[in-house]
Amino acid sequence: MEILGQLINALPGSVAQGLIWGIMAIGVYVTYRILDVADLTVDGSFATGGAVAVILILNGCNLWLAMLIAFIAGVLTGAITGLLHTLMGIPPILAGILTQLSLYSINLKLMGKANQSVNVNQTDLLVSLRWVKEFAFHNPLITVGIVLIVLIALLYWFFGTEMGCAIRATGTNLNMSRAQGINTNFNKVLGIMLSNGLVAFSGAFLAQYQGFADVKMGQGAIVIGLAAVIIGEAVFGKIFKNFALRLLSVALGSVIYYIVIQAVITLGFDANLLKLLSAAIVAIFLAIPYWKREYNAKHIRKPKGGKVNA
Repeated sequence: MEILGQLINALPGSVAQGLIWGIMAIGVYVTYRILDVADLTVDGSFATGGAVAVILILNGCNLWLAMLIAFIAGVLTGAITGLLHTLMGIPPILAGILTQLSLYSINLKLMGKANQSVNVNQTDLLVSLRWVKEFAFHNPLITVGIVLIVLIALLYWFFGTEMGCAIRATGTNLNMSRAQGINTNFNKVLGIMLSNGLVAFSGAFLAQYQGFADVKMGQGAIVIGLAAVIIGEAVFGKIFKNFALRLLSVALGSVIYYIVIQAVITLGFDANLLKLLSAAIVAIFLAIPYWKREYNAKHIRKPKGGKVNA
């Protein structure tokens, strides 16, 4: 009962953190599922969003303007990765690693040190861990929840436009898209830019939520993003068919992930092994579709006559 009480007490914080990372997971979904590109820039752009937001807030910038500039900073990091891939012919994974590596130095230069606290009045922030149990707009559950719904609505609209459909077509069938006269290189760059903009936006929220930005705050972000995408698809894939609901399932997958992590910690799991646990969760959920296909292939029912139709 004591453990259950601790878990329930920590639940609001887990859900709030899951929603914040859910925005990042939607950014990962854009490249991983829609664009079919493996982008590792997110580990760097997440920290960039946090660093930019914190520095601007400390210098008296309007909070929403700071969030917007953090989003733009993420867009620029995505542009670098996209151009490295399309103009220089560097594979997307390697291009993302190169950008991520560069961003470590840039983030360090931005903050002047490895860790920068948001030394302002907590009421001057959009979200904070201190308000997670208060019923007010500053409550991260309410603020981030509203922002998340608005972002999903905007993405649903955008990917229904001609440009958005071109990005989706590029990820679905690259050669066919080129045959239809679609500029696939442009769409790749645009998709990666949008993805990292969302990731940086999420990083700006997390920096306010936890009260500081750190050059390593995005370390392992791609694993968390993939975990959220895969868990969301596994749990809600058969229920949510609409594109907007699929985006929502990714955010809910992030919430589930953090609730599971909190439950494991409450049960006494070694916190130093959380990265290993995250990797194991992603590996298992990635393997499930493959195991299903292998099982169906071996146990498929043959029609009468003993032959399987081609």
